[in-house]
Amino acid sequence: MESTESSYVSSPEAARKRSPPPPKSPTSENAEKPTYVRFLVSNAAAGSVIGKGGSTITEFQSKSGARIQLSRSHEFFPGTSDRIIMVSGAIDDILKAVELILAKLLDELNIKDNDDSEPRTKVRLIVSNSSCGSIIGKGGATIKSFIEGSQAGIKISPQDNNFYGLNDRLVTVTGTLDEQLRAIDLILSKLCEDPHYSQAMHAPFSYAATYNSMSYAPNGAGVKFPNHKEDHSNSITIGVSDEHIGLVLGRGGRNIMEISQVSGARIKISDRGDFMSGTTDRKVTITGSQRAIHQAESMILQKVANASE
Repeated sequence: MESTESSYVSSPEAARKRSPPPPKSPTSENAEKPTYVRFLVSNAAAGSVIGKGGSTITEFQSKSGARIQLSRSHEFFPGTSDRIIMVSGAIDDILKAVELILAKLLDELNIKDNDDSEPRTKVRLIVSNSSCGSIIGKGGATIKSFIEGSQAGIKISPQDNNFYGLNDRLVTVTGTLDEQLRAIDLILSKLCEDPHYSQAMHAPFSYAATYNSMSYAPNGAGVKFPNHKEDHSNSITIGVSDEHIGLVLGRGGRNIMEISQVSGARIKISDRGDFMSGTTDRKVTITGSQRAIHQAESMILQKVANASE
């Protein structure tokens, strides 16, 4: 997959010429409701969005009123080497923040191309599989109307079966900055109509666990027991209650394979009846680098936390 960075070419005037898009939200009520959009950015481009000591991201947040979060430098969308940016807030604030971010990425690559025509670039949005249907519409009617209304190209990736448990698809929006923002406005306004979409705002990036795993500790699952024997290769054992082991394994072992693939850690679950001493929690031993262990542990505990809710 091409990196997002290479698809941003140049735009000397794009940011300055733009007038804000007219609000197209279906109802003023939806326009005010907090929602979010997630899209990909190359690791190199992420640095320019963050700025020195976080100065750029802080400035963009105060100018737009939206919250901007990035996955960490080693946490990529599966199958790519791109990081995830999540922008949350009211629709108009989100659009302002997205405009600032995309204009910044265009400006960064401005030096490489002095062509006067406004460039057509790509931005890849992450949309859950269940929400893609509402963007496509019956017989593709909705996506066609969005393409006509924005003049941007909009393509939805097929579901990627290479990654077990990956429930998100990429929606690629191609066009000038204006066209992209009009398309994102239309897409986001549509997604806002789905109550499940906004609820997912507080879920962590499941493939990039950017949260403190220890805050999820149902059934004592957050208790760490270092394995001193294997300290050199980094290993921890956590307890997961017997009733939740099935969720960690997944059908045919899918979940555990996905967690292992995404994190890079090795995961071993104790046999039935082999519990952490004094509990009915099965032993889940995670081995690998500190980072791999942390990510695998976070993903396991998130699966357990979802069930406990």
